[in-house]
Amino acid sequence: MPGQQRIVDAHHHVWDLSVRDQDWITGDELAPLRRNFALADLEPEARAAGVCATVLVQTVTVPDETPEFLALAHDSDLVAGVVGWCDLTAPDVADTLAALRELPGGDRLVGIRHQVQGEPDPGWLLRPDVLRGLRAVAAAGLVHDVVVQARQLPATVQAAALLPELTFVLDHAGKPPVAAGELRPWADDVRALAARPNTVCKLSGLVTEADPRTWTVRDLRPYADTVLDAFGPDRLMFGSDWPVCRLAATYGEVVDAARTLTDSLTEDERARVFAATAERVYGLR
Repeated sequence: MPGQQRIVDAHHHVWDLSVRDQDWITGDELAPLRRNFALADLEPEARAAGVCATVLVQTVTVPDETPEFLALAHDSDLVAGVVGWCDLTAPDVADTLAALRELPGGDRLVGIRHQVQGEPDPGWLLRPDVLRGLRAVAAAGLVHDVVVQARQLPATVQAAALLPELTFVLDHAGKPPVAAGELRPWADDVRALAARPNTVCKLSGLVTEADPRTWTVRDLRPYADTVLDAFGPDRLMFGSDWPVCRLAATYGEVVDAARTLTDSLTEDERARVFAATAERVYGLR
C-alpha cells in the first residue's frame, strides 16, 4: 500500500505515435497499445503505488528516441534514469555516448539497450562488432539492459563471461515460458547467467508472458522464485513494464503481484528488490 514501501520502477516506456510509429505493435493482441502513452499517464498510477523514481527504457532502434527521453527526464521529477539506444555495431559508439551525455538530461543516461530479442541470429551478442560496442558501453560507466528470448540466454551467458567489466541487466527475467508452464531449459540458463557476478535481473514482464486473461500469482511464482534464488535480492530489481503490462494487468496489480511474489523476503531484502538494487546498479540520484 502507498506509503508502506519505497519503490523504484526500474522499467517502463512511453511513446507518441504522432512522433514515430512503434512498428512492433502489430496484431489484435497488441491493439490496446496502439495509442499514445505519456509520462502524464504514468505518473498518477505510479505515485498511487508508492513509486518515487523510475527508469525510462527505449522502445525502438532509432537514434532520435534517446535524446527525446533524456529531455523528458531532464524536465521530470519522476524519471531518474534513462536506458537508451545506440548502434552497438558502429565504430563510433564511444563518441555517440559522449555526445548523448552532453545533451539536456544527459546526466540521466544510465544504460544502453538493443532489441536483441528481434535479432534472428541467436548469437548476435557474441559478434565481434557488438562486443566492441559493449566494451564502449562499459568504458562509459553504463550498463547494458539485455532483452532476449529464452533461447538467446546461452549467448547472454557467454557475453557476460567475455565482458566482466560490463553489468548486464536481464529484462523481464529472460522471458520465461510462463503460459506454457515450462521451467526448463529457461531456469538452467538463468542460473548459469546468475553465476556471473556482473549480472542483474529485473522482476518484470511476467504477467504478459503468462496468459494475459487468466494469469494468477500462482502461475508466476515458480519463475519469480527461480530468479530470487538465482540472483538474490541484491541483484534483483522490480519493474512494471508499463504500459505493456496493461495487456494483462493494471499498474497497481503488477505492484501487488510483485509484493506477493516477494513475501518470503525480509523487510530489508524487499527494500533492495523494490528500490536499492536499481539505485545502486543504475547509479540513480
